[in-house]
Amino acid sequence: MPLPGRDTPALLLGPLLRHVDPVSATLWVQTDRPCEVEVLGRRARTFSVAGHCYALVLVEGLEPGSTTPYEVRLDGERVWPEAGSPFPPSRIRTPGRPGSFRIAFGSCRYATPSTVSPADGIPPDALDTYALALAARPEQEWPDALVLLGDQIYADELTPATRRWLALRRGAPVPADGAVADFEEYTRLYTESWSDPQVRWLLSTIPSSMIFDDHEIVDDWNTSAAWRRKVTAQRWWPGRISAGLVSYWVYQHLGNLSPQELAASKTWREVQESPEDAEPVLQAMARAADTDPRSVRWSYVRHWGAARLIMVDSRAGRVLDEHGRRMLDDEEFAWVEAAMRRAVDEGVEHLILGTSLPWLLPHAIHELERWNATLCARHLGGPVGWLSEQVREAADLEHWAAFEDSFERLGRALVAVARGEHGRAPATALILSGDVHHAYAAELVRPGGLGTRVHQLTVSPLHNQAPHPIRVGFRIGWSRWARRLTTGLARLARVRRSELDWAKAAGPFFGNQLGELVLDERQARYRLYVSERDGTGRERLRQVLDSPLSAAAPTGVGS
Repeated sequence: MPLPGRDTPALLLGPLLRHVDPVSATLWVQTDRPCEVEVLGRRARTFSVAGHCYALVLVEGLEPGSTTPYEVRLDGERVWPEAGSPFPPSRIRTPGRPGSFRIAFGSCRYATPSTVSPADGIPPDALDTYALALAARPEQEWPDALVLLGDQIYADELTPATRRWLALRRGAPVPADGAVADFEEYTRLYTESWSDPQVRWLLSTIPSSMIFDDHEIVDDWNTSAAWRRKVTAQRWWPGRISAGLVSYWVYQHLGNLSPQELAASKTWREVQESPEDAEPVLQAMARAADTDPRSVRWSYVRHWGAARLIMVDSRAGRVLDEHGRRMLDDEEFAWVEAAMRRAVDEGVEHLILGTSLPWLLPHAIHELERWNATLCARHLGGPVGWLSEQVREAADLEHWAAFEDSFERLGRALVAVARGEHGRAPATALILSGDVHHAYAAELVRPGGLGTRVHQLTVSPLHNQAPHPIRVGFRIGWSRWARRLTTGLARLARVRRSELDWAKAAGPFFGNQLGELVLDERQARYRLYVSERDGTGRERLRQVLDSPLSAAAPTGVGS
């Protein structure tokens, strides 16, 4: 709906700089009415979804390794950068420059600081604080990519401001555990999360890659077959899953696609060809995606010269049958394995897998999840199976460890890469994850003799908090006595032992945090920053870790 008092189009959200390769870039915007969007002489008409207007502008003809400042015009009028902005001009920086390639990453961002009650006690927003720090640095110190690993919004944990907005819209109070119900209400969540000036500038300048996690639909999304039977019987489910996937496609997935993938996308073509409103097209896509995950591939690949990101959907495409549980179905897993082999064949130095859920967990939690999954399957239909399912849902025991075949298959694929079975082994294989509201680094140590160092790097949250029991639980999870205890439980349940083993390299760290990778030829470093307030109350990021990933052991910084 057009903003009152304006005769010309207004920019509501964005611009977001999304897919960038050496010669092209895509930019996403939301406007208050239909219009023509122009960036660097390239134009695109908006498309409509439930009365909201969006556009994706493809800018081509860029030079590799170049920096190009840009403006956004709507129907010829400049709307970005905003007048009087304190931030540097937004720009497109294409891969191909000499020197290191930097990747910032994190997950779990609960709205913005201005929309959260001070009583919640949430520390400073790491993404906001990071944006302010970057704006004061020279461009050569900016990251080349931003990877957001799930829970960009919280559909089932609403801020007080959103609950008040929903109460006015629905004409009834919204309880503390309320949730959004339709596409219109989802648009409110994205507005709340992406409107603050710091993050808006950051997303306009650093190319972003995104994937969803459970809170973007509902907590524990696709935990198990029992969970799914229960939730799909609820009257609110069809509207929630449809609105959640439609909004994800519009706000996040569309920008994940390369120009070639956009050209091949039947859904994107139908959206562009919709004469009035594309909501029916996208609702059909969402219904199909929920009932047949093979109809939509949410996973994708980013090509960054010597680095390659393979982003893996570890939520929507699960196989939940208790006797054949898999994180990905066979077709999707084969696609991931083929992408890994292709990356090695093309000589990448750093193979990066993005998955919202950690592959390598603290040992005790890993063993607990395997034990629980074994009991759920072995005693399906009986009291022990029922009790095990209640424990699984209550304790969120649904990471890669709880999908044994998928955990082991990913391990075999990584070991094959690290042994050079598909070509020269890359220097590192890095699994980037979030979800668990703390940060840690772990390294695969068995089997030995690998030509590639394989690391799990988990960073969460950007803006949320870990309750005290979670902090205690994850500290215990890395302890030797807890590992012995849970390993004993697993043996009593005759859980199959893994051929893989890993060691904690750093952590756990708590608080709002953001990770950085610095990749330079075959060298790689991992830096972790935690947000805090100094003695004057000013927000800042403090570096707590600087770890070489391709050479020596990690080194703690600070306390």
